[in-house]
Amino acid sequence: MATYQYRCTGCGTFDVTRPMGAALAEEPCDTCGDRSRRVYSAPMLARTSAPLARALRAQEASAHEPRIVTEVPSARRRPAPAADPRQALLPKP
Repeated sequence: MATYQYRCTGCGTFDVTRPMGAALAEEPCDTCGDRSRRVYSAPMLARTSAPLARALRAQEASAHEPRIVTEVPSARRRPAPAADPRQALLPKP
């Protein structure tokens, strides 16, 4: 879906969402109902950051091509003991 912008002479601009390529030259105003002409503007293009794009690709691929595990993961290291003796009395995770 694409968002097209129209300008009413009395009310100002408003947006209409239609399938791409299905925009009309004139559209009735949402507020007053007068015919409004389409305004041509720059497209709304945005680039995603590299880490976000990588995460989105991995998420999409995992739905159809899950990673196969070939070995048991190594044991996790336990955190070093606390330097403060009072923290040693706290419950362990």
